[in-house]
Amino acid sequence: MSEAKDILVKFESVQKSYDGETLVVKDFNLEVARGEFVTMLGPSGSGKTTCLMMLAGFEPATHGEIYLDGVPINNVPPHKRGIGMVFQNYALFPHMTVAENLAFPLQVRGMSKSETAEKVLGALDMVRLGGFGDRRPAQLSGGQQQRVAVARALVFRPQLVLMDEPLGALDKNLREEMQYEIKHIHEELQVTMVYVTHDQSEALTMSNRIAVFDDGIVQQLAPPDELYEKPKNAFVAGFIGENNRLYGEVKSIDGDYCQVELEGGGGMVKALCVNVDGVGSRTTLSLRPERVTIGAAEGTSTNYLEGKVEELIYLGDHIRSRVSLSGISDFIVKVPNSHGHVHMKEGDVTKIGWEADDCRALDA
Repeated sequence: MSEAKDILVKFESVQKSYDGETLVVKDFNLEVARGEFVTMLGPSGSGKTTCLMMLAGFEPATHGEIYLDGVPINNVPPHKRGIGMVFQNYALFPHMTVAENLAFPLQVRGMSKSETAEKVLGALDMVRLGGFGDRRPAQLSGGQQQRVAVARALVFRPQLVLMDEPLGALDKNLREEMQYEIKHIHEELQVTMVYVTHDQSEALTMSNRIAVFDDGIVQQLAPPDELYEKPKNAFVAGFIGENNRLYGEVKSIDGDYCQVELEGGGGMVKALCVNVDGVGSRTTLSLRPERVTIGAAEGTSTNYLEGKVEELIYLGDHIRSRVSLSGISDFIVKVPNSHGHVHMKEGDVTKIGWEADDCRALDA
């Protein structure tokens, strides 16, 4: 983490309850460095949006303190926090033109007309909407309206921009296009962004770090590659990317590795010992589908088990194979569609192999 002087946002032991009994956010601690893009990711009801609303000032914290640039802001009203906001529903003024929408936050800050006009033009160019200033929101597509909403949040150059599920209303292609657009804007302006989504691909694409929420608690906070490659528990492993789970009992531990006996007599597997309670405890083995080899020759992998190919789905760049393995019928193997890939058909019985370093023994 950066030195303290570079910390722009700080949550310190923050809790939130709406009814005085149930905590929807439990002892939340987070530091966001200046210029960083942090995403709060999690399922509905996990507490991520509540944390964003507390930072924006729309919800009071029940306990703890939130700091902005070293200053406690729990009692500072939203309009005095100097934060840009982007919502899923755009929240544009329908009776104003695009240029008037962008000028509004500058006018309320007392900026001159000439400077306002210059900043509005710059903001429109930034989101590739130069020449659209005279249109009304209703004359724009959903993607264009979202671009205007982003431009309006950035036009007064706030030190912090908050985004709450901003791409949720867009179709898949537009959503992907806007992910890269927001990422490039962040890189260009180096503005600090805190983003909320339940979409893991959005989080992986744009973020410097991701906080994975579940049940009001941050389960893991890490860069995207670390979250995907090194999940700390079974929830994170299952929520980030596609993930195979095998269940068993820890039989022995030797340094960083453990031997796990799979349920139902499925055999012994060697795995990285990441988050287990010790010998004799139950564990969930986490294994990414692209790290598995189908048709593995004996001795080429640390682990190999026999499986039956139940289904093959052609997806262009890879073939998604569903295999029954060790009593589980939905074990997934992603086979790259490259020269020399293994040819197989449904019903084939074959060896499935993987390395111990790619298999993580996590909580039961």
